[in-house]
Order: sequence, then structure tokens, then C-alpha cells
Amino acid sequence: LLLSSQIARTLLSLSSRAMSSSSYKSLLREKAFVNGQWVNAANGESFPVYNPANGELVCKVPDMGAADATAAIAHAQVAFEAWRGKTPSQRAALLHSWERLIQDRCEDLAALMTLENGKPLAESRGEVAYGASFIRWFAEEGIRVTGQTLQGPTPDKRIFTLKQPQGVCGMITPWNFPAAMITRKAGAALAAGCTVVIKPAEDTPLTALALCQLAADALLPPGALNVVTCSRSRAAEVGRVLTTDPAVKHVSFTGSTDTGKLLLAQASSTVKRVTMELGGNAPFIVFDSADVDKAVAGLIQAKFRNTGQTCVCPNRIFLQRRVSQKFLAKLCERVAEMKVGDGFEAGTQLGPLINAAAESKLERLLADAKQRGGRVLAGGQSVKVGSGAGHFFQPTVVSGLGRDSACFREEIFGPLVAAFEFDSEADVVELANDCRVGLAGYFYSADVGQCWRVAEQLNVGMVGVNESMVSSCIAPFGGWNESGLGSESGVGYGIEEYLNLKTVVLNLA
Repeated sequence: LLLSSQIARTLLSLSSRAMSSSSYKSLLREKAFVNGQWVNAANGESFPVYNPANGELVCKVPDMGAADATAAIAHAQVAFEAWRGKTPSQRAALLHSWERLIQDRCEDLAALMTLENGKPLAESRGEVAYGASFIRWFAEEGIRVTGQTLQGPTPDKRIFTLKQPQGVCGMITPWNFPAAMITRKAGAALAAGCTVVIKPAEDTPLTALALCQLAADALLPPGALNVVTCSRSRAAEVGRVLTTDPAVKHVSFTGSTDTGKLLLAQASSTVKRVTMELGGNAPFIVFDSADVDKAVAGLIQAKFRNTGQTCVCPNRIFLQRRVSQKFLAKLCERVAEMKVGDGFEAGTQLGPLINAAAESKLERLLADAKQRGGRVLAGGQSVKVGSGAGHFFQPTVVSGLGRDSACFREEIFGPLVAAFEFDSEADVVELANDCRVGLAGYFYSADVGQCWRVAEQLNVGMVGVNESMVSSCIAPFGGWNESGLGSESGVGYGIEEYLNLKTVVLNLA
């Protein structure tokens, strides 16, 4: 497989830790992965994958449709019978092998991720390690799955429960975390004894395919892990197959709330189990008692990771009036120092937005904020980098906004900080909860009683208290209200999503 000369030069300029371009290319795949084989689309068509930093073509992958998805499900169904028959320890051994290979190829996977997603190389390395942690975690979780034995209602009866794998699981994953969203879902399902068919985001299929290669190298059996690639124009038909085929027993989706609602409606036709991690509109609250420096550092870390393109990014920044100006001054100082550029360039902190639509959305939100009296304190415009073909945007801070602004109601998904002021704890809790979604929330306070009160009162699934990183393989990940259904990761929770509970009543007489 050939890369453009510019991409090759970029890879050669990576740090001394980087693998050679030849080892990197060994993970680049231009075919889908079904039943342990690299395959083309039945229709013979393909679609392009571009580098969002410069608009260059990386390669083309199969543009699969409904027939391909149906075939992948059939192969996964056949594989399920053998996979479920393995002991949890046998499955764990294979998953551990997969995890070790991912760690061993961290540099290659990170380079591939930066190439198709645009995030800074250091962030890509972090995601590879983060993604591998889910496979390691669920390998061990699978061994710990247990049922119960109960005394029956009469002396001659015993009741016990079994937890058994559901079957084939359909998974639709996003572009912003092309490795971790696959391993968090597939790791749990495979450890539970299920098989999976994944449709990765059309912007970032290469990381998914590279993970398949490493799974094959780890000797996961054919059909246990399948990836069906398709363009945006065919996403609906592939998604419809995954949500309506009777052989699929579970659908897991990470993406927008609107798309999640559509998939839920389709999955209801066969009453499938679902796990939905949908959109967010996270509040980030700074109280008067907070350590302002720590709060600014927390916001920088949480807001600008992946150029603000994560579902748990702080969206609405609420500042108590007494610390508002101090916080904003320190934030603007930090923002002014941030480097926007190609993810392969040393020191880059903000890579490109994923596409032109993301850039247009930021411009629209910013125009709305200005129209409603918002003041731009830092940034506020697109940036040209290199050839100028990428979609880069300055880290931006806007203050003086009210709840009538689009930034209050919409998920921003970009490097735009929208700041609002508040007077009291009761006021800000009401503001924070004035939202139909509830994925994550953050606040900073030195008042212990306030920490307990506000953590309990925020209507979100995850809360960071004086902390900006709420996700790990150890903690349950999931939202309230229109932010989704079910939990991923955590002790027991993540793997339980993929297990059926069976009650057995034994008559001893």
C-alpha cells in the first residue's frame, strides 16, 4: 500500500519513538474484515478516506451495503456458537493477546489515527493505551461473571441464576475516538461470549481495520470480530440492517441524540437490547471557593482534548461572579499559548476539525453569540495551516452569554468556550439542569458540603468534582435522559449489558 510522498515525509519526521513507515503501513488496510477475511464490497464500490489536516487522499475502502452487512451478521452468528462455548478463561487469554499486540503497535496505531482523525499524535498515543485498557479490563471481568443460588419457596426447590451471552451484537462507532469506542464495546461483548459486527465512522475506518488485523494476529477466531465499512451515503442502510436483523440481539451506538433516537425506533421492531451513548451539553461550574488555577487547568484539559470534539467536553462554562474575571483572564492567557496545527507537528495541541461542516457550525455558533451580546475574549476565527485545505479553528473564548444563545442549547463540539455568569448555588444548578441531555458535568469548589450537594443535584450520568477526567475502564460510563441508555465499562456494569439473565428452578423431589 502506497502513501503520498508528503505523508511519508511526515512519518519520517516523527519522534525517535515512532516506528518506521514500513511497519506503519503494515497496519493500513483497504478492505473490510469479515469472517477472518479481507473482503471488498459485494457491489465492488469504494469510498475515500482523507487526512483532515490537509485534505489529501489516504486510501479507499469498501463502500458496503445491506447485503454485506447481512452476510457479516450470518458469519458472526455461526462463529457465536463456538465462541460462547469457550470458557471465560479461554476467551480472556485471547483478549489479553489482542491487548498486548495493541500496546506493542502503539506508535503505528497512533500515527494511523492521527492521519485519519487529525488529533495530535500525543493524544493518539493516549487513546491507544486507553483503548487497550478496556480489553484488558473486560478480559478479567469475563472471568468474574457469576450467578446466584437461592433457597426455593419450599424445602424441595432450589433456584439459581445463569448469565449467558446474548448473541451477535451490532455496533456503530464514532470518528472522534476511533480505537477506544471500538474496544470499550467489543471488549465487553467478546468477553461475555458474544460476537460482533462493527460499522465504524466513515471518516475513520482505518483504525478499526488495523484493530482487526491485530485481533487476527492474536488468533481471535474468524467471525468473532467483523468490520463493515461504508460511506455516509450508505450508513443508513447498513445501520438499518444492524438494528432490524433478527440475528442481532444487541445494538450499541455512540453518536448524536437524533441518530440514536432513529436507531432506537428501528431496534424496537425486534425488541433488541440497546446501549446508547448519545450527545451531551456538559456544564462546567466554578464556584467562588474554587482553586482558580486548578479549575483553568481542568477546563483546558477537558475542553480542548481532540479539539473540543468529544461528547463529554465542557459545553456551558458557569462562573460565579466573584471569580469570573480572574478565571477568564487566566484562561485567555493559556489559550493564547496553544498551538494549532497538523497533529504530526511537534507541540501541536489542537488539530483540525473533522470536516467543513464542523467548521461551519462553529462559525454559526460564534455569529449567534455575537448577535446576542457575547464578547469574544480570545480567538474567534478559522486558521490556515499548511496547504490551507484542512479545517482549523482558533481556541476561542466568548463571555457575556445568556440561556437564549445557541451555545447554551446546542452541543458545541469544537474549541469554543462559552462562558455564563451566575450568583448562587441554587441558580447554577437550575441553569445546569436546564437541558434535555445529561451525559457529564464538572464543578470546582473547596466547600465539602457544596461538593456533595451539587454532585447529587446535577442531572447527569457522570460528575467530575475538582476533576476533569471522568472516563476510565474502571468507572461506569453513561448518561441520563436523552444522553443515552445503559452503561459502558465499570465493575460489572459494562459486561452486564451483553449478558442475558436466566432463572432455573430445580425440584429436588
